[in-house]
Amino acid sequence: MKMGILVVNKAKGMTSHDVVAILRKKLNTKRIGHTGTLDPMATGVLPICIGNATRVSDYIMQQGKSYIATLKFGEATTTYDSEGEITNLSENVTFEANTIVNVLSSFKGKIEQSPPIYSAIKVNGKKLYEYAREGKDVEIKKRNVEIYDIKLLELSGKYAKIKVACSKGTYIRSLINDIGLRLNTYAHMTDLIRNRVGKFEIKDSIDISKINEINIDKILDSIIPTEKSLYNLDKINILEDIKFRLINGQRINLNTVKYNGNFNQNEDIVIIINDEFIGIGKVEKNVLKMEKVLCQ
Repeated sequence: MKMGILVVNKAKGMTSHDVVAILRKKLNTKRIGHTGTLDPMATGVLPICIGNATRVSDYIMQQGKSYIATLKFGEATTTYDSEGEITNLSENVTFEANTIVNVLSSFKGKIEQSPPIYSAIKVNGKKLYEYAREGKDVEIKKRNVEIYDIKLLELSGKYAKIKVACSKGTYIRSLINDIGLRLNTYAHMTDLIRNRVGKFEIKDSIDISKINEINIDKILDSIIPTEKSLYNLDKINILEDIKFRLINGQRINLNTVKYNGNFNQNEDIVIIINDEFIGIGKVEKNVLKMEKVLCQ
C-alpha cells in the first residue's frame, strides 16, 4: 500500500471516524488515521494519513487551518451551533457591515477561548459532551489559540458568512458565540466548511460521498508523499550513505559528513539521505538523531 496523505472532502452528517472506516475498507488497509476531527455538521478538508504517515499526523495538525462559517444572530444554543437547543434570544439581529468588520478585527491575534461543552475534549478522562448529556457541571479551562486572519464575506439580514484562518485547537463555534456577545447579541453557527489545512486545499480533495464511484488507481495516484506534507519543516539532505546507522539509532556528528540544507538546532527537520526521505530528526550541538523513522 502506498503511504502518504490523502486529502478528503468530508460530507455533512459524517464523523471523521466514519471517513477512516470507509477508506480502510476501500483501500483494504488498517493503518489509516485522520488529522484533527471535523464535527459531523461540518464539511471540507480532512487530511487522511495512510501507512507510516500516521506518525506525522501531529505535525500536520500544527499547520494552520482555514474555515468558511455561516452564523445566525439573535440566538444562542447549547452547542453553539444549529444542532443545539436555543438557550437565549435577542432582538438585536441586524448590523452594519462596518460594525461587524470592526468586531471581527478585535479577535485577530492571540486570544483565549472556552471550548464548547459539547466537544470531545477530555476532562479527567471523560469527554465534555458526556458531562453535558448527563447534566453535570465541569470546569472548562480556556485555551490559547491564534486567529491569523478573519474576514466578513457576506451579510444578509440575520446571517453573516465569515472566513477564518487560525491555529490548531481553535473552535469556530466558540469564536462565533463570542462574536455575538461582543456585538451585544447572541449568535450560533449554522454551517462550517474547512477549506484548507496547511497547504491542502478543498479543490484538491476527493469527495468521500462519491468514494464508491472513484477508481482505486485514481485514489492511489492522489496520495501525497509524506515528506511533501512536512513543507513547514526545515530539510537536510545528507550526501553520504549513513541510512543504516541513522535508522538503527546511531547519532551522527554533522561535522563528519557532507550535507546540504539550513536548519535550526533543537527543532524538527526532514531528513533526506542521497535524495531518499528517511524521516524526521533533530540536531543538538551539531549532532543529528532520528525522532521518527518513516522510510520502508
